[in-house]
Amino acid sequence: MTFDLLTVGGSFAFDLLERTASTPHVQQIVQLSLAPAFLLSGIGAIMNVMMSRLIWVAQRIERITRRIDDGEAGNDAGELAWLGKRRRQSQWALVFSTGSAVTISVVIGLLFVSAYIEAQIGSIIALAWVVTMSLLVTGLMFFLFETRLAAKGPPRIARDE
Repeated sequence: MTFDLLTVGGSFAFDLLERTASTPHVQQIVQLSLAPAFLLSGIGAIMNVMMSRLIWVAQRIERITRRIDDGEAGNDAGELAWLGKRRRQSQWALVFSTGSAVTISVVIGLLFVSAYIEAQIGSIIALAWVVTMSLLVTGLMFFLFETRLAAKGPPRIARDE
């Protein structure tokens, strides 16, 4: 089937090869995609920090839950609600950051596609960029909320004395 497209008429295959044969043209597209690619690596670094915090929270929840099950919890049980809030904030931060990584990858793909098609898709690329930044900012806001919760610490349990 693909062979038929390349041989029948020949114009589609010839046009595609002609558009992709220009080394300077390909170099220009690669240069245009460097900024989004660096943003993608930055998003990955941020997500690594977010994931480390989420793992710490999840492990702490597991330890406290295990101690509650063994009857050794003491005041640690009050910390679970606080940890649950932190976990939710971290999860949302990761969800939105992952969404931004996906959409910036779409931007990179669209930049390459736009060089080889006649349709003008600059508006789509710009919209995908705006979506990327919106998702990233939202993810960073959830990360900020989680770090604020961590900085405040767990609520103190009043002891009857």
